[in-house]
Amino acid sequence: MDQPAYARVKAHILDRIGTGAWAPQDRVPSENALVREFGVARMTVNRAVRELAQEGYLTRVKGGGTYVADRRSHGHPLRIRNIADEIAERGHRHSADVLDLGETAADEDAANAFDLTAGAPLFRSMIVHFENDEPVQLEERLVNPSVAPDYLSQDFGARPPYEYLMAVAPLAEAEHVVQAVMPPARVRQLLGMSAAEPCLLIRRRTWTGSQVASTANLYHPGSRYELSGRFTPQETNP
Repeated sequence: MDQPAYARVKAHILDRIGTGAWAPQDRVPSENALVREFGVARMTVNRAVRELAQEGYLTRVKGGGTYVADRRSHGHPLRIRNIADEIAERGHRHSADVLDLGETAADEDAANAFDLTAGAPLFRSMIVHFENDEPVQLEERLVNPSVAPDYLSQDFGARPPYEYLMAVAPLAEAEHVVQAVMPPARVRQLLGMSAAEPCLLIRRRTWTGSQVASTANLYHPGSRYELSGRFTPQETNP
């Protein structure tokens, strides 16, 4: 069955964005120009453009035209924030898929990170975070049961670990290591990345009081995530 006309227009626009012919923040031709190009009705083009704006691919500025949206997620290099809040601030929808939630025994590296003995119990979770149904972060986390005893009973599909941990184990100190890596095949698959695409990996460790509360590996597709922020010298030299 043939696609509806508006769907064909959407597909052509998405192809131009996907190939880089139209880059982020480029102005898109007017609806009248698109009507002439595709030979369809004005309402057909309007529907295609309106739906692409609702899906986050285009940005419409009242009286100023339509632009290709910058679909990269942004994180601040020095701050710990709830990814759901970051996504909401961009006017987009957050959702999460909990792939793993359970208990594990600390291996040597984890034991050292938490200042525990090898084999000590830890909680683990693996969650993919989505922005408008597009995966933007894979979160692999280990948690100290002594500071978050109810971790395994939480619904992290509805409430990210950040919210629960900040409530029961207030943040006292944090450590960040940021790396550009070629991710393992499973990470690449879960984040919908191409074979040659690098990954931005944030390794994070947090303390509550004098105890290590959690460690996390946060993987982001290099083409869809960047670290950016504005801060004062006081923020970088506490």
